[in-house]
Amino acid sequence: VLKILLLQDADGNVSRVIRVGTRKSQLARIQTDSVVEKLKELHPDVHFEIVAMSTTGDKILDTALSKIGEKIHPSLLLDIIYVYFAQIYLPTVLPVGFTIGSVLKRENPHDAVVLHPKHKGKRLDSLANKSVVGTSSLRRAAQLKKRFPHLEFKDIRGNLNTRLKKLDEKDDFSAIILAAAGLRRMGWENRISQILGPEDCMYAVGQGALAVEVRARDQDILEMVSVLNDSDTVLRCISERAFLKHLEGGCSVPVAVYTEIKNSQLYLTGAVYSLDGSDSLKETMQTSISSDNQVEEQEKVDEKVQRVGITALKVSEAAQDAAVKLGVDLGNLLLSKGAKEILTVARQLNDAR
Repeated sequence: VLKILLLQDADGNVSRVIRVGTRKSQLARIQTDSVVEKLKELHPDVHFEIVAMSTTGDKILDTALSKIGEKIHPSLLLDIIYVYFAQIYLPTVLPVGFTIGSVLKRENPHDAVVLHPKHKGKRLDSLANKSVVGTSSLRRAAQLKKRFPHLEFKDIRGNLNTRLKKLDEKDDFSAIILAAAGLRRMGWENRISQILGPEDCMYAVGQGALAVEVRARDQDILEMVSVLNDSDTVLRCISERAFLKHLEGGCSVPVAVYTEIKNSQLYLTGAVYSLDGSDSLKETMQTSISSDNQVEEQEKVDEKVQRVGITALKVSEAAQDAAVKLGVDLGNLLLSKGAKEILTVARQLNDAR
């Protein structure tokens, strides 16, 4: 979220100051710095000030993230730009007055297996019976329990550094599951023992994509950050968020997605799971996003152009509408087959834990 100030130097020159909010973790800073560097290249006369903030999820470390729910949105009273790692931290309905102004090119969205050093060279299927795997994600646990029934899964909280320390310095976990994107951005690719493909574990909505949140009515700021948009990533994330929103899902229920764009077709696979993975529904649908895929000029910036919280200037409106419809249609298909019942039970069991 972005606050505009004016800064005067010793020579009396006045420059614009834009405050950029981020979480306090090392990974969050690395990601925010990468966004700011891109903006600095485009706007060398602007001074960008980074402001670190704590979210509810950062402060409550003794509770599974799924039980905190969608309450980790930072205070928006600071009136600044906010950079998010993936959109799993962003509810599909944002607070009034705010919007996602840009979605950058997606890093690898898949999950990665990080092994305890003593298990180096192994994979999940070769770990011993009843080996404990750490993850704070209901989505990961539900899919992997079904795929690897010989393993046990337990919650593990903390930032990336903290989780790796818990893995390496104790014998509580044989492995942990983390987002590949975060490990790569931290420069820790060498810790990745296995990338989990969609046949093993589909990813979370928006995983791997950096999102920049701004005030919805700041047209100049929207224009500024819109150049960072990656059209394919925007369309994939819009379809994923529309799917999640239609299911009324979130991090408190196991919902997973997989998207790809081929030959001007957007493919969306979505799934819902019971907590133990024994009950699930999974379907795939596709839509055309060609519609010339051209840059469209918008005469007026208004909150009404938001699509599931995203205001993507310079991305085809027709393609965005098609992506929204795809997510809604897939959500309806799963709901018609009993998704609501599966998710209701999963939510109740999670709340009771």
